[in-house]
Amino acid sequence: MGSYSPSDLASVRETIYQAISAIRLIDPHTHINPHSPASTTLADILGYHYYTELVHSAGMPRAEIEEPGLSRRELVGRMVHGLGNITNTANYHWLIQICQQFFDFEADSITVDNWESLYDNAESKMASADWSQSVLDQSNVESVFLTNDFDDALEGFDSSVYIPCLRTDDLVFHLAKEEVRERLQACSGIEVDSLGSLREALEQRFRHFVARGARACAISIPPTFIPVAVSDGRAGKALDEVLSKGTGADPAHRDALSRRVFWTLAELCEQFGLPFDLMIGVNRGVYPSGVYQGQDLYDSRVSLIQYRHLFNAFPDVKFPISVLASVTNQELVSYSWIFPNVYTNGHWWYSNTPSFIRRDAAARLEAVPRNKQVAYYSDAYKLEFVLPKFDMYRRVLSRVLAEEFVGENGWSEEKAIHLGRQVLRGNVDEIFREPDPNIATESPEGSIIAGTVNQEEDLDPVPTDAEIEASDVADVMLGESVAETSLEAEIDDVPLDVGDLLGDESENPAGPNAPDSHIQLLAGDGEFTPDGDSVVLQPDPMTGELHFPVEEDKDNS
Repeated sequence: MGSYSPSDLASVRETIYQAISAIRLIDPHTHINPHSPASTTLADILGYHYYTELVHSAGMPRAEIEEPGLSRRELVGRMVHGLGNITNTANYHWLIQICQQFFDFEADSITVDNWESLYDNAESKMASADWSQSVLDQSNVESVFLTNDFDDALEGFDSSVYIPCLRTDDLVFHLAKEEVRERLQACSGIEVDSLGSLREALEQRFRHFVARGARACAISIPPTFIPVAVSDGRAGKALDEVLSKGTGADPAHRDALSRRVFWTLAELCEQFGLPFDLMIGVNRGVYPSGVYQGQDLYDSRVSLIQYRHLFNAFPDVKFPISVLASVTNQELVSYSWIFPNVYTNGHWWYSNTPSFIRRDAAARLEAVPRNKQVAYYSDAYKLEFVLPKFDMYRRVLSRVLAEEFVGENGWSEEKAIHLGRQVLRGNVDEIFREPDPNIATESPEGSIIAGTVNQEEDLDPVPTDAEIEASDVADVMLGESVAETSLEAEIDDVPLDVGDLLGDESENPAGPNAPDSHIQLLAGDGEFTPDGDSVVLQPDPMTGELHFPVEEDKDNS
């Protein structure tokens, strides 16, 4: 590798690793609960689905893991018996690093002989009032993005540390459920009974989130979904069916409504200046007998070609894209190469292991503009996991930068470190910027700010004196009324001759010598006389949308 020996590269790699480890991070995607961000016992750590699904896969019965009424201590005691089979995994390395970093654990494995003392020591440390902040500080993390339900009040936490993110899966894929519609009405104050009111309710949610510091909108999407625009007529029919039949509505109507809601969310992201995080490719419930959160898998048949209409229709919306499998990474790299609004985002789920990360990260760094890469996010449910996951990524990144950019391309260490700093932190600051303060938002109290109107209140078209006085803007004053007689001077003495508009062939009123002035039909024009078939709407065989028949329909019928 150039003029560098293996020992030289090892030294370069360590230098880069130490430098990028000093970067204070923002984690741009987690599932952390801001009201309980850190763990309270070791069961919160070992109960993470990576461990329950791995020990279940290795042979531990699901019933032993998810037995009703099982105490937290007993769960850990049972899980320890299954850990021996997963010591080779990256996930087990996270576990040991957490225990060593945060709980003063000195061993390199958790066994039946040492787990109880570890459990007690961890519980004692977690009981500290400032435990969450301590974990953030030890992890060198400034803030984390959340995953918030659309009806989250977003209250009771510091939104500068725990940054809201509007998660929209329920709105797009489950609006047929009555409870979801009831939640939307309850939080927005708007009854959804038409396309107009549906958009108003969604827009109110965006105002609510942006006013409280949200930096992104996000959704997890199945591989079969194809986002395209849906016409008002088709969407209105779909909404009517869903409102009347709920989950019993025809799947074609539910799908049309999903696509309409999704498209509306993209429009609102454009309006409010929010990135739209797309996590693409999850097949839910592939293994129904799996443990909780251990039933879903990726589908290699997914393609970003399904999103071409979306990317072309919203050039001003930033789309950070996560793909579930490493096999889809080359396509993501290519789309980020071509589309200015497509960004690579993290190494998600089943592609979140060092071997896949190394290949995928190298491909991105070699092919995608450096300002369009969000290097990593933890996807953590508890704060303790942010450190080992990011540390895994930093080690892979420092290796790629050392070997490929310093060793092969002749970069200096400083230049490589600058690239690492940009993809780890700089791009997060830039891509997920705070929305423009001039964008219409709703204040926490629901008042009108930035030129917008609170949807819960109607404006009075005739303001009172008090309202006029409070606005500090002079009211419109009407002058004296205009006398009717003053208009007579403006009336022409001779009316304008427009000819015989009705085509009356009676005597020409302009005189016998004036040219004939009645309107003549253009050549080829004539009277339209519809037959019965030509006025019957026909459904499109692909979309179900109604239209008047054309010759192609007749040929295909």
